[in-house]
Amino acid sequence: MEKILVLDFGGQYNQLIARRVREHHVYAEIKPYNKITVAEIRRAGYAGIIFTGGPHSVYDKTSPHYDSAVLDLGIPILGICYGDQLMAYMAGGTVSSAESSSEYGKTKVCVNCSPLFKDVPSESICWMSHTDYISQLPEHFVGVAHTDKCSYAAMCDAERKLYGVQFHPEVTHTDYGKQILKNFLFEICGCHADWKMDDFIRSTVDNLHWKLKGKKVFLALSGGVDSSVAAVLLHKAIGENLVCVFVDHGLLRKNEGDFVEQTFRDRFGMSLIRVNAQDRFLSKLSGVTEPEQKRKIIGEEFIRVFEDEAKKLGEIQVLAQGTIYPDVIESGKGDSAVIKSHHNVGGLPDVISFDEIVEPLRDLFKDEVREVGEKLGIPHELVWRQPFPGPGLAVRVLGEITEEKLEILQEADAIFREEIAGAHLETMTNQYFAVLMDSKSVGVMGDARTYGYTVALRAVSTDDFMTAEWTRLPYEVLERASSRITNEVKSISRVVYDITSKPPATVEWE
Repeated sequence: MEKILVLDFGGQYNQLIARRVREHHVYAEIKPYNKITVAEIRRAGYAGIIFTGGPHSVYDKTSPHYDSAVLDLGIPILGICYGDQLMAYMAGGTVSSAESSSEYGKTKVCVNCSPLFKDVPSESICWMSHTDYISQLPEHFVGVAHTDKCSYAAMCDAERKLYGVQFHPEVTHTDYGKQILKNFLFEICGCHADWKMDDFIRSTVDNLHWKLKGKKVFLALSGGVDSSVAAVLLHKAIGENLVCVFVDHGLLRKNEGDFVEQTFRDRFGMSLIRVNAQDRFLSKLSGVTEPEQKRKIIGEEFIRVFEDEAKKLGEIQVLAQGTIYPDVIESGKGDSAVIKSHHNVGGLPDVISFDEIVEPLRDLFKDEVREVGEKLGIPHELVWRQPFPGPGLAVRVLGEITEEKLEILQEADAIFREEIAGAHLETMTNQYFAVLMDSKSVGVMGDARTYGYTVALRAVSTDDFMTAEWTRLPYEVLERASSRITNEVKSISRVVYDITSKPPATVEWE
């Protein structure tokens, strides 16, 4: 399988670059610049290399640098932003800093004839974010694009297949960014688009079948997309030797526990242990109002539940996890034997010992995991399940958590989600949910005075959840949701809509 190396110099878009490459069905992997040598790059047989951006200045001796021998490997290289400047610096060019030459945001770029700009108009919009700039090109390099302030918005040494762009082709704000990356992959690197999810499923199932033959495997199934896809892959590979434990802490959305159980036990025929532990969790949370304390209690109790279930199961050799590629990158750990802190568990206890860890999704991004899930026949509503906090509704019930308040929130949240789905707006917003506030207000129902809770509705639109805009839902949808909630859910007298973006707010309320 052909591979592209994304050599990371601290850029905020490193994962996005790799995802954009994979969108063209070419496999890309990210390596920190200080974790791989030129010799290792040579042995790995990469079809191409992309230097990422970064917040540093190449002429600062403390900034990330790399062995200039990488330019002579004969492997095509594309430098982006800082990576572009670093390539110029390593090849003997000059990088300077001047406030007057800085560019931020959408900028008109003019390109010349080059394989990198095949099918790209001579003028288009790109996304710039730089103060430093290349003031003198290295020997054998030529400029192939410019802006009003940047004489060398792109450069190349075509003979050595070395290319650099000062702008960011990976972001959607660059009009022809996808085309530029496509040109690098196919016109310059000669890739063949052999990274396909059907092949991934087939090879992964075959490898797991032989690797785990005769072994019992334990998987903590949360019902989220990652653990669900991992479960189905493993079940296809080893069948009844997979044991899934689903802890229902009673803090899930309406009917969600039953849906998870029916999906994996009835539809896929898996060996599933459902632990109904609502009373246990609510007892521990009784009287607790502080959000962080709620999270700690839930994480600790998850560990205790898994301890109890593991003891009942006896000796199991292998632990399976739904670790995905961003988890691997962000943890900084490349060793699959290190147990990832589970997003619902907060770290499995040391007393549960396993001989082996298996992570079948550790090479995939979230969008690829979803694609695999669709191909495996997992229900669409589970594959495209929205992000859901590990502590569940505990952080959407403000103040003390009681069974009554949970039921109120579950009903209100279900109505809101039904109205979004009924209006076919699921793709308009990336996350939407209801929050039960810890305050009551006066209302009127018929001729009677009421005194009930307030529910806040929240919907946000985002690319990465690092920032988010509140979603401008149609008024008629909000009106229907409000009317239904106040009429159908006992104890709610008021509905409000949260119009705060992130920042200054977070997506969740607690």
